[in-house]
Amino acid sequence: MVVQEEFRDRAHEIVWCTVATVGADHRPRSRILHPIWELTDSEPFPRDATGTGAAAGLVGWIVTRASPVKARHLAYSPYVSCSYWEPGHQVAVADCHAAWIEDVATRQRAWELFRDAPAPLGYDFWSVFPTGPAGETPSLLRLTPYRLRMFDVDTLTGKKEPAAWP
Repeated sequence: MVVQEEFRDRAHEIVWCTVATVGADHRPRSRILHPIWELTDSEPFPRDATGTGAAAGLVGWIVTRASPVKARHLAYSPYVSCSYWEPGHQVAVADCHAAWIEDVATRQRAWELFRDAPAPLGYDFWSVFPTGPAGETPSLLRLTPYRLRMFDVDTLTGKKEPAAWP
């Protein structure tokens, strides 16, 4: 779980993430979002028929609006690429399965993860979504990574191999 822990720590330091989806026109669309990642005790989903599995012990959450484009794209292809970058060239990339979560208890729990995290990672959504986690406007995406990669100046210049899972 070393790569998962390093990924989570780097993502939480950088905070803002470029998240890309692909629609039926096969064209990518990116947006800046604010995921929070947590380590769990086990692999959240088993490997599927393609042999793709989830990053054991790592789950991401995004409180967002289910915009028409985002919803269409995820209905077409439920996969996202999450890319973090900072000016010192610390990079973290998670390729994930993304799923909309309707369960109010899970939405409340994710809301509290953000609320309880220290700034700038943590923040309170009440100012953005005054109806709260059970309201119609906020939506919750669960991110289940199937590939993690991390780069820095040394990996980008070929001096060492990037950290990766699997």
